[in-house]
Amino acid sequence: MTFQVWGRRREASHDLAWVPDAEGGRGTAMRRRTPATKDPTAVERANLLNMAKLSIKGLIESALSFGRTLDSDYPPLQQFFVVMEHCLKHGLKVRKSFLSYNKTIWGPLELVEKLYPEAEEIGASVRDLPGLKTPLGRARAWLRLALMQKKMADYLRCLIIQRDLLSEFYEYHALMMEEEGAVIVGLLVGLNVIDANLCVKGEDLDSQVGVIDFSMYLKNEEDIGNKERNVQIAAILDQKNYVEELNRQLNSTVSSLHSRVDSLEKSNTKLIEELAIAKNNIIKLQEENHQLRSENKLILMKTQQHLEVTKVDVETELQTYKHSRQGLDEMYNEARRQLRDESQLRQDVENELAVQVSMKHEIELAMKLLEKDIHEKQDTLIGLRQQLEEVKAINIETYQKLQGSEDGLKEKNEIIARLEEKTSKITAAMRQLEQRLQQAEKAQMEIEDEDKKYLQEYQSKFDSLQKQISQKEKQLAQLETDLKIEKEWRQTLREDLQKEKDTVSHLRNETQQIITLKKEFLNLQDENQRLKKIYHKQEQALQELGNKLSESKLKIEYMKEANKALQGLVWLKDKEATHCKLCEKEFSLSKRKHHCRNCGEIFCNACSDNELPLPSSPKPVRVCDSCHALLIQRCSSNLP
Repeated sequence: MTFQVWGRRREASHDLAWVPDAEGGRGTAMRRRTPATKDPTAVERANLLNMAKLSIKGLIESALSFGRTLDSDYPPLQQFFVVMEHCLKHGLKVRKSFLSYNKTIWGPLELVEKLYPEAEEIGASVRDLPGLKTPLGRARAWLRLALMQKKMADYLRCLIIQRDLLSEFYEYHALMMEEEGAVIVGLLVGLNVIDANLCVKGEDLDSQVGVIDFSMYLKNEEDIGNKERNVQIAAILDQKNYVEELNRQLNSTVSSLHSRVDSLEKSNTKLIEELAIAKNNIIKLQEENHQLRSENKLILMKTQQHLEVTKVDVETELQTYKHSRQGLDEMYNEARRQLRDESQLRQDVENELAVQVSMKHEIELAMKLLEKDIHEKQDTLIGLRQQLEEVKAINIETYQKLQGSEDGLKEKNEIIARLEEKTSKITAAMRQLEQRLQQAEKAQMEIEDEDKKYLQEYQSKFDSLQKQISQKEKQLAQLETDLKIEKEWRQTLREDLQKEKDTVSHLRNETQQIITLKKEFLNLQDENQRLKKIYHKQEQALQELGNKLSESKLKIEYMKEANKALQGLVWLKDKEATHCKLCEKEFSLSKRKHHCRNCGEIFCNACSDNELPLPSSPKPVRVCDSCHALLIQRCSSNLP
């Protein structure tokens, strides 16, 4: 125990150092500063970062000096892929399988497809390559295709952001999990300048050995002597890139203008076709309008003629109805006169009967002898009663028939009622006569002689009455026939009126159709006017489009001339210019240098304080006085 403690004390004493006092004594003990041991993984990350910087920088410089698209045999490019492979392999977790250990970078690269949808094409094309059998070969092919697409930085940035997913493939101290990975991704953005054309199908990417060649990155005396040449080449390449960008912008503007011109031409042709269709429609509508007008005129003529014919027919029917009505009125008047005459005759007969009754009281004795005659008279009276009942039945039938007639036949019904009342009075009078005859039977014997005379007179009067009744029956039959004729005539009139109503309704429908046709005609006229307005507007739009097309053609020609003029220009460097090109004054802190965006020369502020929009940039930029005057002169000459 003591030995161990002493050993520890001795080890601790090595770390302590005695500092002498001011008097020269031993002083106090101070701990010595030993050099701190660095983390080997951090050193590996720093070395890989430095190698990545050197390889990316060397690749960009050599590619710019080379001035062409890079092939797969280009050594700096091969070394770049080797360095990137080492960077991606750093800190990769080892996955154990049944046969061997597996340590490849295809797993994290395959994860990019889920994070960045545009990387699905690269993954699909890598899987479809026939010569690749190992995951490492697929990863190498993936890196080459990403460089050709100029999206390697974007893909790896998506991986670095998702560290939770990367932790499944890398250790916590890996380069891709630390800040060095973000720095390498930022350096990879500069590779977008390089154009590479790599053939992945023919290469044997599975069996390649990734060894870093450090000799490429060691500096020699020749490299130091070639710096100036490289600077000149870089300047030339800058100018070339500037001119190429200008040319690309001009080509893009020209292509956009061509596309606009094509679209305008297409729209112009479409508008012309639509105008032709609209003109054809207008012509068809005008023809239909003329047809409708002619049909409308024919319909109006037919309706007027039909109305005139119907008016004439109605007038004639009214006249016939008036004439027939007059004839019926005359018949009614004659019947009334006859009834009045008959009533007067009956009154006379009644007066005579009253006189005879007074006479019968005197001749009751004479009537006994005439009983037989009286019985015969009774039989005759029974016959008369039967005839009266028949007359009553006939009157009742005529009354029932006349109930269905119109208001004009009410007077006839009243006359028939009066006749019935008179017949009832006659029957009452006959009953009274019977009673009186019964009373007169007592005095029949006394007045037989007188009664014979009376009977003779009575028989003569009775014959005359029978004749009158037969005449009246004939008149009633004639009236019934006249009533039937009148009913038939009224039915015909009703049918004619119904027909006229139907014709009137038909004419009303035709008039409504004519009104609807007029409305449609007015609507068609409005549509015609609207189409004419649209046609005028489209013609104005076509004129404006023609003017714009002429202006765009002039601008394209002007841009072509400006592009031709810019092809021979050179962008001067600040170091080469010491004096202003126009005023030839020396530049200083107060007189600063300014580039002309048109010619590329360097001028002072006084000689380049103008701004104009150029074809390469739509916004106004700084231009020298000479270029300003030339551009204004060209614009004024190009304008119509």
